Amino acid sequence: MTDEIKQWEYRVQTIGGMFRTKDENIQSTLDEWGLEGWEAINVFTSSGSGWITIVAKRLLTERAWRTRSMPES
Repeated sequence: MTDEIKQWEYRVQTIGGMFRTKDENIQSTLDEWGLEGWEAINVFTSSGSGWITIVAKRLLTERAWRTRSMPES
């Protein structure tokens, strides 16, 4: 049996506002990403900040790999 090394792609996005990020906004972002196959692996905020940064990953597909490998025109 051979074990293939899994390859991942990552997504990082900061959402929110100066004062507070609403739970509904966080949940809708995570729900949307989940439908696209993303799994949140870290969610954090700077102390005293209303901004939230979400880090997610999903398996790298051959299609996504090809898109990333093509030079931009």
